[in-house]
Amino acid sequence: MSFSVRINDAIKQAMLAKEKERLAALRDIKSKLLLEATSGGSGEVSEEAALKICMKLHKQRMETYELYVAQGREDLASDELFEAKVIEEYLPKMLSQEEISKEVSLAIQETGAEGPQHMGKVMGVLTSRLAGKADGKVISQLVKEALSK
Repeated sequence: MSFSVRINDAIKQAMLAKEKERLAALRDIKSKLLLEATSGGSGEVSEEAALKICMKLHKQRMETYELYVAQGREDLASDELFEAKVIEEYLPKMLSQEEISKEVSLAIQETGAEGPQHMGKVMGVLTSRLAGKADGKVISQLVKEALSK
């Protein structure tokens, strides 16, 4: 079952269950998928592109949540957190810090990187390998730490 079909089915279920908050998050995902489909001209969105869109939406929700918490707007923060959790249901399981560290070590060995000047090589390998499985900031931080040793 394609990603778009799963989202459409979830929208139907949310409508039947009268879950307004869940429905809003799902409709946001669907609108972004439709924008992507029409911008490319093909009318279809690949699974990889759909995951990137969902990751971006999740990241935006979490950043907005943190902003609202910092400003003391708990009412708005709870809405953003709920929507982030709905979007999270459609993302693959993220790797743990330990798993990312192992991948970083492997990439450093593969590329033969010896210092911070080789960070670009290592990041190039890891961003393609860990796409959708880990946050780029976490990967970057672990690579910096590993190469500065």
